[in-house]
Amino acid sequence: MLTLGGKLVAIQGDFGTVNTREVWSVSENERLPDVLKAKKAFLVRGNKIPEGFARYLVLPPHDGIEGRLPIGASFRLLPEDYRYLGEGDVVRLSSDTIRVLFRAKANHNSLLVTEQCNNYCLMCSQPPKRRDDGWLLDEIRDVIRLIPRNNSEIGFTGGEPTLFGDDFLALIQLAKSLLPRTAVHVLSNGRRFADMKFAEKWATIDHPDLMVGIPIYSDDPATHDYVVQAKGAFEETVLGILNLKRLKQKVEIRVVLHKQNIERLAKLAEFIVRNLLFVDHVALMGLEMTGFTLANLDKLWIDPIEYKDKLSDAVCTLRNYGIRVSVYNHPLCLLNPDIGGAYRKSISDWKNEFASECDPCTRKADCGGFFSSGIRNGYSKSLMPFLQSL
Repeated sequence: MLTLGGKLVAIQGDFGTVNTREVWSVSENERLPDVLKAKKAFLVRGNKIPEGFARYLVLPPHDGIEGRLPIGASFRLLPEDYRYLGEGDVVRLSSDTIRVLFRAKANHNSLLVTEQCNNYCLMCSQPPKRRDDGWLLDEIRDVIRLIPRNNSEIGFTGGEPTLFGDDFLALIQLAKSLLPRTAVHVLSNGRRFADMKFAEKWATIDHPDLMVGIPIYSDDPATHDYVVQAKGAFEETVLGILNLKRLKQKVEIRVVLHKQNIERLAKLAEFIVRNLLFVDHVALMGLEMTGFTLANLDKLWIDPIEYKDKLSDAVCTLRNYGIRVSVYNHPLCLLNPDIGGAYRKSISDWKNEFASECDPCTRKADCGGFFSSGIRNGYSKSLMPFLQSL
């Protein structure tokens, strides 16, 4: 698991007060033209330190660094945990903290738009907070301007990004303008798209590769509304999906599997193929053991080994009707072989780990492993490491 944010080793240079936030693109290229150096933070790994960079981020060892840096240079001393940083990464710096916002070599990057939400899901991994965090939009605008143009995909997540309305749509438009070859994936509860005027504004952006991932947790409205803790959410969510597809927008249905909805998984698959056959993708996802999940563990946790046949049946139903389906966030050994090509190594690399039981497994390279939070807070006791190659 990678450390994405925390305290700096020491306060140095002229970054200003604790409340000052700056967003910088990281570089290790000492041969950049001076005009580009002036907009970059140089990552110092050794003794060779070029002049002209706006900021210097110094990895250990720090001994004698002030005598080696250019005179008057603004710098920060990084803990050992940030040795993974590299060319093209984007960080937020204050006078005493660092936060990594984008990693050029990551398998997936998501930008947090807001922690506010109009759902209150039982298993939310990013529990909602009722506070003004509109400053995150300004930060994301800065990040988008710094992301390498060859980046393949970025995600926008929350909370509920669409709560910002037109301001969020402007963010999507900016991504289209500055990163035209970068796919954009938005996580949303879908309820705002029940407003056809908002859905039409979304479609008008005409992004070449934009998809919104929307959860449906059950075919039963009462069950869905209970899971998201919002009365009427099911109706708004389904209407939002219908509006988007009327406008020929890409939609993914996301289903987190847990004790509250697993018994009706087959019925949910049937509901999708009968009523939402036109969606672009369905993701069937394992539970992340963090956030509200820990507080509601007795209501949610079920060992994946107990529902592997139900999962296989749902995948089969969706496949038979031509829907593209993927299985996320599950150890490979807890699934039936017939999941086959639907299986994805989906957990972001910064929070991906394996259990000690996995050490002898010969298929770790094929397996998605666990969320780090799952390693800390509990996981299936039915792991069956593969002991020979297939």
